[in-house]
Amino acid sequence: MSETTKSRPLMAWLWRGYLSRHWKWLAVAMVLMALEGISLGLFASTMEPMFDDVFVARQGDALWGVGLLFVAIFTMRGVTAMGHKIILRMINERSAAAMRLDLLGHIMRLDAGFHNANPPGYLIERVQGDVAGINQVWSGIATSLGRDLVTVVALFTVAMMVDWRWTLIALVGIPLIVAPSFIIQGFVRRRARQSREIAGRMSTRLDEVFHGINPIKLNALEDYQTSRYATLTRRRIKAEVRTVAGQAAIPALIDIMAGLGFFCVLLYGGAEIIAGEKTVGQFMAFFTAMAMTFEPMRKLGAVSGLWQAAAASIERMKAILDTAPTLTSPAQPKPMPNGAPEIVLADVHLAYAELPVLTGASFTAEAGKVTALVGASGAGKSTVFNLLTRLVDPVSGTVTVGGVATQDLALADLRALFSTVTQDALLFDESLRENILLGEENIDAARLKEVLDAAHVSDFLPQLGDGLDSPAGPRGSALSGGQRQRVAIARALLRDTPVLLLDEATSALDTKSETVVQAALNRLSKGRTTLVIAHRLSTIRDADKIVVMDAGRVADQGTHDELLARGGLYADLHALQFKSSSQG
Repeated sequence: MSETTKSRPLMAWLWRGYLSRHWKWLAVAMVLMALEGISLGLFASTMEPMFDDVFVARQGDALWGVGLLFVAIFTMRGVTAMGHKIILRMINERSAAAMRLDLLGHIMRLDAGFHNANPPGYLIERVQGDVAGINQVWSGIATSLGRDLVTVVALFTVAMMVDWRWTLIALVGIPLIVAPSFIIQGFVRRRARQSREIAGRMSTRLDEVFHGINPIKLNALEDYQTSRYATLTRRRIKAEVRTVAGQAAIPALIDIMAGLGFFCVLLYGGAEIIAGEKTVGQFMAFFTAMAMTFEPMRKLGAVSGLWQAAAASIERMKAILDTAPTLTSPAQPKPMPNGAPEIVLADVHLAYAELPVLTGASFTAEAGKVTALVGASGAGKSTVFNLLTRLVDPVSGTVTVGGVATQDLALADLRALFSTVTQDALLFDESLRENILLGEENIDAARLKEVLDAAHVSDFLPQLGDGLDSPAGPRGSALSGGQRQRVAIARALLRDTPVLLLDEATSALDTKSETVVQAALNRLSKGRTTLVIAHRLSTIRDADKIVVMDAGRVADQGTHDELLARGGLYADLHALQFKSSSQG
């Protein structure tokens, strides 16, 4: 299948998905572009009366008529050009915004597996770079079809009216560029696709560098990371230069065709003028029309190269939008459980690729009580949280919340049951107020103050210049670790869900901050079904139940005292931590 044939579905997809909604404005723009194109045909047609009637026949009365016609033609050209440029830019920006919103919304709904396979920098390039490339090209194509194509038709009409034989002779070189054009189109598509892939890798590298700037500094990796980025930059330059070379080849072929055509017309038409069979005005009208024709022809020739570059971006964008999430809501979801629910895992198995993570895990987190998950790294504790919120689904076994299987609840309803506070509290580069409210607008001041006091956020607000409206900084960098955790707790309190998930929420804090945050967490967990992941066993000794996990299974469960009395893995972990803290 040729590249042109493969491009047709992409063109139709772009039109149906984004451009057809602006068809009325596009129609206006096309009319304006057509008028701009016709103006050059009118200009070329004035060459014959200007030379034959004014300059050769010396008719003074015709001078004013021809001059005013020039003014009218160029006024029309200027007004129509300004009008269609404004309209196309408006459509361009609106369609680009729609594409980015569709991509972002779709990407956020895709499964964790997709995001594990596609780094953030790659996805940023899809949303930003690919969309920008698509919109730059389609507006150029619209201009070429609406203005340049009409210009070529108008100018060829003038040339044909002067002498159809001269016109055919001028186009003698067209058959010579057809086959090379198809070859060049495929070359440009391949090079453009390669360039977009490299651009994605460059964005990924930058994302990794800026997010890992402290480890880079501490390990003196500045030169190493710069070298890696430089390698990608050189590959991008090479790919871009090849793409541009392919895009420029077709207009270059048209120039060669134009030179050959003019040479042949000069030999044939010049002899007719010398013999008195044609006038100088006729030749100037033809010459002006054909000279003006080849510039829009060059632009039309470049369109195919531009489209091949855009098609590479459209293919990548369409591939993402065609990727369907596998974790979806059931067709007939069951109603949400009321109150703080009981959570049950029954013989749950789960593997990531070929790596088993849970191998028959079973336990019950009783309603309204605190259940702690402990065990070595890789035991499967965090995976339990992912199962509860359906970031992943089990291969076998069941996970129920309030007696309802998680897969039988609508995703939005299921996730509305949970609030999560993690070790690395996710804060956005917004104000503290925005980070706590997260778009909620109907929160009264009294309720907000209650949440701030309960989470101990009120304790440090006076230290900030703008209080609650102070910026949190990128990823919360303007706050200390303890302050970030308290903001996350305030967010969870305001969310007021029946289930609370705490994932190492205090492990990175100093003793003073841990005491404050732990007090806030204790208040937050009251009346809620709470699951806690903790490495420091001292923080969960008062839990109603402790579930000891080992290699994806539940090795033991009970209260702190019961587990110590039985010995086993929990007692070993406790003894090891007690020994380490004593030596410290």
